Formats: sequence, structure tokens, C-alpha cells
Amino acid sequence: MGERRKSREVLLQLLFQAEMNPFTKAPEICERAEKLFIEVWEKRKELDLRIEGASEHWKMSRMSLVDRNILRFACYELLYCKDVPPEVVFDEAIEIAKRYGSEDSASFVNGVLDKVWKSEPL
Repeated sequence: MGERRKSREVLLQLLFQAEMNPFTKAPEICERAEKLFIEVWEKRKELDLRIEGASEHWKMSRMSLVDRNILRFACYELLYCKDVPPEVVFDEAIEIAKRYGSEDSASFVNGVLDKVWKSEPL
């Protein structure tokens, strides 16, 4: 499959998502989310290694999509966003896990983030 075809499929997914969940947020919120999305996605292999190292007996593929992605962006913020206090990263990740994850997501996310925060740099 060519690059143009793949880009069209990604475009379809983005358009579908936008229609199902219209962006009614302020432009600065969308801009920050877009910037973070790109940065997290570019570092996801490193983030995934850290997350797997901190989560006992859990491979990324076994984690729920919600938990996995909350952990990715929270780890990114812990490691790379020095303007965001760690307490805020923890609180926000846990609250989002409570809202969008399973009954156990908040405690799972909290435990993994705590280990990532206390771990040595790669």
C-alpha cells in the first residue's frame, strides 16, 4: 500500500473521530493536545519500555488501550514537561483513568507512574 493511500486512511480516521466527537474546545487546548500527541507518539517506544519496566508482569499489549495511553502521556509529562509539577501529572492521570478506564485503572496507573517516577533514566 502506498504512502498516499495510508495517509488517506489516517485522514479518514481523523475525520471520523472529529465528526463523532467534535472539537468544541478552545484553539489553545487543541494546539496543546496536538503538540503533545506528536511528541508522545514520537517517543512512544522509549515510553513503552519505561512503562513495561515499571509494570510487573504486564506487557503493553496486555494493557487496556485507555490505561496504556494514559500512561504514555503521563510518563511523557513526568519526564519531559518540566513546567508541569509531578503531583499534577499524577492527579490528572488518575482522574482521567477514573473517568475513562476500568474500576482498577486509577490504582494501576498510579502504581506504574510511581515506579516510573522513581526509576533511573534509560
